[in-house]
Amino acid sequence: MSRIGRLPINVPAGVTVTVDSENLVTVKGPKGTLSQQVNPDIAVKQEGNVLTLERPTDSKPHRAMHGLYRALVNNMVVGVTDGFSKTLEMVGTGYNAQAEGGKKLNIKIGFSHPVVIEAPENVTFETPNQTTIVVKGISKQVVGNLAADIRAIRKPEPYLGKGIKYADEHIRRKEGKTGKK
Repeated sequence: MSRIGRLPINVPAGVTVTVDSENLVTVKGPKGTLSQQVNPDIAVKQEGNVLTLERPTDSKPHRAMHGLYRALVNNMVVGVTDGFSKTLEMVGTGYNAQAEGGKKLNIKIGFSHPVVIEAPENVTFETPNQTTIVVKGISKQVVGNLAADIRAIRKPEPYLGKGIKYADEHIRRKEGKTGKK
């Protein structure tokens, strides 16, 4: 058995999970609704408030799908109850960000123009201070992709460490020209 795939998914109170005949799993909770199409080979079974996923054989593709779809369904359950967030930090003189109503992010990062980013559905921006950006949402995939897109605007460079980086990211620093002797 897959170590991830065999784990049951506990559905908390206030969350409803429905599985239709085409294996479309829909999770509805206090923060919103998410759905995921599961491969027809993987069986999704609901017994009370526990979800389990089962595979038909021990072939390599079935083992891989077993763990994948269990993780995706679990992320949907966590997303509609608690949500996900990614924190980014801006390092550099004059770099700042402002969240406008939670749906727009205005970034000044050394270009001749400010960069404006629109939030997709079920995603919000927060700026606790001028150099910190928090991306929050119910879909782990959407939050992660949006945070990666923001980081790609100006990746951190290795000499001075200037740019946009994840809060938990460590930038490996290089020595400049004076280091070669």
